[in-house]
Parts: sequence; C-alpha cells; structure tokens
Amino acid sequence: MHSTKASTPSATPADGAAVPAAGAIKAVPVRRPGRWITGALCLVLGAALLHAVVYNPRFQWDVVGHYMTADRILHGLLTTLELTVIAMVIGIVLGVVLAVMRLSDNPIARAAAWLYIGFFRGTPVLVQLIFWFNLSALFPHIALGVPGGPDLLLIDVNVLITPFVAAILGLGLNQGAYMSEIVRSGIVSIPHGQRQAAAALGLSRRHTMRRIILPQAMRVIIPPAGNETVGMLKMTSIVSVVALSELLYSAQSIYTMTYETIPLLIVVSFWYVVITTILTIGQTFIERHYSRGATPGQALAIGQRFRRNLSPLRSRILRSAT
Repeated sequence: MHSTKASTPSATPADGAAVPAAGAIKAVPVRRPGRWITGALCLVLGAALLHAVVYNPRFQWDVVGHYMTADRILHGLLTTLELTVIAMVIGIVLGVVLAVMRLSDNPIARAAAWLYIGFFRGTPVLVQLIFWFNLSALFPHIALGVPGGPDLLLIDVNVLITPFVAAILGLGLNQGAYMSEIVRSGIVSIPHGQRQAAAALGLSRRHTMRRIILPQAMRVIIPPAGNETVGMLKMTSIVSVVALSELLYSAQSIYTMTYETIPLLIVVSFWYVVITTILTIGQTFIERHYSRGATPGQALAIGQRFRRNLSPLRSRILRSAT
C-alpha cells in the first residue's frame, strides 16, 4: 500500500477533467514499525547471546581449538562420512527397488515390499543396530554349498559382522524403507498420461521408468531425500552403542579421560554443522539441475535469490537518500 501526493494538474482531457502531469505522483512507502522493532530485538538478543558464548570461560575455547583437528576427531569424522555415504547409497538403491515393487502388478512383489517397509519402519533403528551386531547369537555360522551335500564355504558370523558392518546393515536397510516411500511419492506424482504416451511410442515399462518417469519425479524426490541425507549424517551418532569410532564416539573416548565434556561436544557439533551446510548447498544445486524447465523463478541460483531479495531494500535506501 502506498499513499500518493498529487501536484497542480497541468493537462486537461477532452471532457474537461484535470489529471496530474507526468512524474507528478510520488510514491511514499508505508511505514512498518513492527518490522524494525522485531529486527532490533533479534539483533539485541543475538548480540547478547554471542557475547555470553564468546566471553564465557567455561566454554574453554582454547581446548575446543586444540581438539578441532585432533587425529582421533578427524578419524571419527571420516568414519561418519563413510557411514553416511554407504548407508544412503544402500537406502536409495533399496528405495527405488521397493518403490517399483510397491507399484508392480505382481501381488507377491507388492506384499514383499509392504512387509519389508512395515518391519523396518515399525522398529527403532537402535534396536536394529543391536540386533545386527548380535546376529551371531542366532546364526553362529553361514554355510554355502549344495543342498544336501557338503558345505563349500563356512563363514563365521562373529568375524563377518564387525561394528562397521553392523552399522551399515542397520542404517542402510532401515533407510531403504523410508526412501521407498519418498521414491514412490515422486513416481505417483507424474500424470498417468506420461506412461500412456510412452506406451504409444512403443517404449517398454523399464525404459519408460528410467527415461521418462524417474527424471521428472526427481523434482519431488530430491528435497525429502536431501533431508534424509542430513538426518542420516546425524543418525550415525547412534552407532556409538556398538563401539564404532565415529565422530561422537571418538569425542566420548577423549572426554572420558580428560573430563573436558563441553569442549569436545562443541567440537562434534561444529563438524556436524559444517558437513550439514555442505550437504544443504549440494542439495540446492541438485534441485536447480532437476528444476530446469519448471515454473520460472524456482531454479534461481543462491546469488540471484539474494540480489532479488536485496533490490527492494536498495530501492528504499535510494529513495530515502533523495
């Protein structure tokens, strides 16, 4: 809403009504004091919080800086990244397979996918981790061979299921159940006419899914899949229960000896925030890639969005200066 001030009219149309001359209307921005008050309060509270954090000696920032790049911490960070990548790859592959099975015309495939998703979504991932870690209690050995004949290969499950393998199985298989619903929602969001057109062109169902349906469904799949990736990064912290030296367990092994709990937790939080930020930026670029050809304005770069949001403020400053 803008108020206007008109100067003396300088032109008269045919019916004799007076109209303002060109450039005589001056737009005056509507005052919004609530915005300025809210912004000022946020700045004051932010400054107070920052001062309390920076100048509080109990945070022990010198200790934080010392452990930020410690070998044990960096080794735990690398293990966390490995777990995140491997578990998400397993989850995405399983998610696509299970989603296709859920949408299949085969009732056995649909039932199998439904049972898998129901089991892994219905039990806590912590329980699954502990279960996989103790799998040798149920199956001490795995024998591979001819049925009714001699065993060709005998595997010791206690040796096979290391903490790392148990973490991969627990996180990856659980993630596959959630990714399947994300992929399925993306597939069903594509109009059925796309499949009919592909069938009219003679494309098989496999080529239709790979070439037409999935590329379009990625616009729906990428945002929740990015959230799942960030969640997986943080979920890796629970594998400390199986004594795997990921980021949190590495910090715990240090502060149990030094009793510097708060500084080590700050180090862990810092690295989680850094990796999460990098993943979020990567998600933004992937969304831009799959949003090409969508509604204008949806695939703007970060810098373009910033300049677009900054232009009204710049115009207001120029008007006030003149």
